[in-house]
Amino acid sequence: MKIYTRGGDAGETGLFGGGRIGKEHERIEALGAVDELNAALGWANAQLTRDRSRERLEQIQHDLFAIGAHLAMPTEKNAAPDSNIPLGQTGVLERWIDELSEELPELRAFVIPGGAPVAAALHLSRTVCRRAERAVVRLSRSYEVDELILAYLNRLSDLLFMLARQENHSVGTGDIEWVKP
Repeated sequence: MKIYTRGGDAGETGLFGGGRIGKEHERIEALGAVDELNAALGWANAQLTRDRSRERLEQIQHDLFAIGAHLAMPTEKNAAPDSNIPLGQTGVLERWIDELSEELPELRAFVIPGGAPVAAALHLSRTVCRRAERAVVRLSRSYEVDELILAYLNRLSDLLFMLARQENHSVGTGDIEWVKP
């Protein structure tokens, strides 16, 4: 099987289930942002040493594939396909955030992204997640998008922030706090 189809050479791409749209369409922007997030998480995950964190990021990557499948389906307003995101998955992210919050010192200042390389990769993933969230919100203004996806992406960026903090604290770097000049 060839990886190239030449179908997108004229600036259009196929949707899951049929139909073609321009590669600049807000649906493709949202789908691409979620795909970029998944790749960024793969890079961060390759650097993690904690099995629990690695397993969690792998689960998130699977969830992002389900989100991508939802976004790749052609829908009109009020005709949303099932996102395949389990109803409780956002709650799972919240539990993970709560666990990390109990393990880490209380935040007292803004945190500058960086520190250990894996923490920097998680911070970068967090910003990519925010961009994906904004793209999905834009899409939801014109097309039906499962509300679970919006909540999931919002919570995911919080989790990535906490995972970055955890990684910095585990290597002794701690939070790099912003100090007003």
